[in-house]
Order: sequence, then C-alpha cells, then structure tokens
Amino acid sequence: MSEIRNVAVIGAGTMGHGIAYAACLAGYPVALTDADVGTLARGESRIRAAFDKAVERGKCTPTERETGLNRLSCLSTPAEAVIEADLVIEAIPEQLELKQRLFASIEGAVTPETIFASNTSSLSISAIACVLTHRGRLLGLHFFNPVPVMRLVEIVRGAETADAVVGAAQRFAVSLGKTPIVVKDSPGFASSRLGVVLGLEAMRMFEQGVASAEDIDRAMELGYNHPVGPLKLTDIVGLDVRLAIADHLHATMGGDTYRAPELLRRMVADGKLGKKSGQGFYRWEND
Repeated sequence: MSEIRNVAVIGAGTMGHGIAYAACLAGYPVALTDADVGTLARGESRIRAAFDKAVERGKCTPTERETGLNRLSCLSTPAEAVIEADLVIEAIPEQLELKQRLFASIEGAVTPETIFASNTSSLSISAIACVLTHRGRLLGLHFFNPVPVMRLVEIVRGAETADAVVGAAQRFAVSLGKTPIVVKDSPGFASSRLGVVLGLEAMRMFEQGVASAEDIDRAMELGYNHPVGPLKLTDIVGLDVRLAIADHLHATMGGDTYRAPELLRRMVADGKLGKKSGQGFYRWEND
C-alpha cells in the first residue's frame, strides 16, 4: 500500500468542503467535486474564506494561504476528480444506495491500490463495500463538524478492510493534526451510538418542558465539561442529518433508545434544520 499523496473529496457540502480545506492546509493536492454546481461553488468559496480566517488568526501566512488554495482543484465529475487520487473520500448524503452507486461508478477509474473512504456517521461500511471488486480498499473515515476544529477522526474497519488500508488512514488522519480511533463496523460505530442517545434525550426533555434549550445545553457544558451542548450540536450537525441517523439506528437496533421524538420530525418537516437553515433549537445568522 503506497502512501497517500493526492486526495479526492466527493461532495462539497458542510463536511466535504471542510475535509478538503483540512487536507489542503496539511499539504495535500485535493480534487473536490459535487453533483450540484452551486454546492461546488459555495464549497470553494467557503474554503477560500477558511484560509482568509486562518491568516487573520495567525494560523498561516498569506503566502501559505495562496499555496494552500493552489492545491485545490474543483472539478465537475467524480471520474475527473479521482484519476490521480490515492485516497477518495465521499461526503455525500446518508443513503446507502447512493454511496454504493458512487463507489461502484468510480472503481474502474482508479488503481486497485486507491483507498476509498466514506464519511458516513452510521451506515455499514461492509454494506457499502459489497458492490466493489476490491472490497478491502474501503473503510470509514468519519470526520466531525466543524472539520478544521474537531480533532477526532473515527476510522471504521469493515469486514474485509485490509490492515494496510487502516494503517494508511491512521497516518493520514495524524498528518491533518487529528487523533484517530479505530472501531469495528457496527451500528452507529462509537461516536454516533453514544452521541445520538444524548441528543435525542435532550430533545425529549425540551419537548416535555423540563428546561430551555440553553439550560439543557448548559447542564452538559458546565456540569460535564462538554464543549458544546447536545441541542446546539444538533443544530450544527443538522436536524435532518440527526433524524436520518436516529431512524437508521432505530431500524437496525430496535427498542426505544433511538426512536426519534415527534418534535424532531416536526422541525425537519417545517424546514427547521439548524444552523444551515438559520433556525433549529437556536436562531443562527448565516453568511
């Protein structure tokens, strides 16, 4: 297994452009693509803004900003983006069939040594890999939002993921300044399985009028030293994303632990998706 030199990121939304920025900042040439031209343009704009902010905060020089931006290529199709990639990271919607179709469609455009990684937060890596000829090449590479700030990367080993692929992914995560953990392919992995429980219970408490959103969050921030409370975190992640994960975990694990509160369903139906829509459990000022 050769070392990772070039990276392709498929999906330029919140997670995708964050991953692309982190990789560019760490010195990797990155090819970024998205099926939606508008999303790709916004992703590129936000990467530029992230570099501008890094200069303002003294995290990089203006010269390093230009060098980092020169590492970024925005391309119109996945087939173009993956040609030179040693690592392909998908950050597209949490739909199993969509991820399967994507990886199956690009496998013929890369070498057998190219690593495939899914940024899924809950879907089975083995199920995604089952459509591939070289199943050992795929693993989970679960980043956290906001990618430039959050230090954890959850590496998910599928049933057939090769040891060399896991090792290369660990080294890549460390090169981005992240701390990797390795977990087996199980529902929700480690982070979502724990985090979703807390988030859903916080929603039930809010729905029952136990406390305000602010005070529920303060209970965890000040009482348990969480940097962000569960309801604010849900807003940052996206209520629609949280609902999709909860429904998946409920379907795979059963019981009531992961049953989504009706409040969450109503808010998603009303378009209150959190930070990205400007309204969730909090009001947000968006660019």
